[in-house]
Amino acid sequence: MTRQTPLAHATTAATVLGIETSCDETAAAVVRRRADGGAEILSNVVLSQIEEHAAFGGVVPEIAARAHVEALDGIVRAALGDAGITLGAVDAVAATVGPGLVGGLLVGAMTGKAIAAARGLPFVAVNHLEGHALSPRLSDNIAYPYLLLLVSGGHSQILLVRGLGDYERWGTTIDDALGEAFDKTAKLLSLPHPGGPNVEIMAAKGDPTRFALPRPMKGEARLDFSFSGLKTALRLAAEAKAPLSDEDVADLCASFQAACAETLADRTRRALARFRERFPDIAGPVLGIAGGVGANKAIRAALAKECETAGFRLVAPPLKLCSDNGAMIAYAGLERLEAGLTDSLDAPVRSRWPLDEKSAPLVGHGRRGAKA
Repeated sequence: MTRQTPLAHATTAATVLGIETSCDETAAAVVRRRADGGAEILSNVVLSQIEEHAAFGGVVPEIAARAHVEALDGIVRAALGDAGITLGAVDAVAATVGPGLVGGLLVGAMTGKAIAAARGLPFVAVNHLEGHALSPRLSDNIAYPYLLLLVSGGHSQILLVRGLGDYERWGTTIDDALGEAFDKTAKLLSLPHPGGPNVEIMAAKGDPTRFALPRPMKGEARLDFSFSGLKTALRLAAEAKAPLSDEDVADLCASFQAACAETLADRTRRALARFRERFPDIAGPVLGIAGGVGANKAIRAALAKECETAGFRLVAPPLKLCSDNGAMIAYAGLERLEAGLTDSLDAPVRSRWPLDEKSAPLVGHGRRGAKA
């Protein structure tokens, strides 16, 4: 439960330890506020569990939770060591409490709460999606409001970020998240885990025009996404060419990636126009990208072109801040700490926790399929 807490140090530069364990990265980081108002990442330690899950072609929740238990204490020590500080220099502890895999969330939340209790520090329960949503502010110190494209393994959303804790969802997926579509494409084509980066590597070698794949929901006024039809079209194209050569796999990846980039460009173009209508007086409006899929270079290039045409500044955080990391959690915790928003030590973990809780989830609703 969040409570308003007056902070004696709210006007001074604060330092926050952040912990992230929502999926298959065990991460901790230290972030502090600079005198100029920006944020400085003192450390950002991420331990990937790729090898533990590779044989299964995806993340196994029980294995992930156990790996977090084994690694997190060492990761926290490493983050403090890299930052050159001790817990005595930390003003608050922030930890992801949702959304995500419950087992992993419990490990990170309990560790963060234990540190906070032992040191008498404020605890900040962070929404993982808010960590992503605020990452453009962490990297570029941009002002509110701004438009955000959040594309990850579990989420595909267009959000208006009006302020801390104030988010308006303009579009979401009606079936699968884009990151999930990348991962399932990789699995279909027998590429190793993690799927997204390996699809991108193969796409660089292929012909994006060889396979005529659909552009889901392109041209529709609503800003939602749909990727199930694209996945089905890719599977049918692969089955028609089986057995697949290396060239076939590369061309399928390139064609799939091109369809995704064009779809995101179409959805984003309409969102940029809507933002302009909503905020006509904002000079130099910003589109931020967040989430692991935001690291894809072809997608970044497509979005950069749309932003240039529309007169927007594209803020794409460094690749290390796109995937799950502790720095974004520490920074979200820092903003909340400065706003006087801390949490009790009985704050629960939440497997589901939308940023815009007023908007109903659309997964499983609306039409599935694609519009070329």
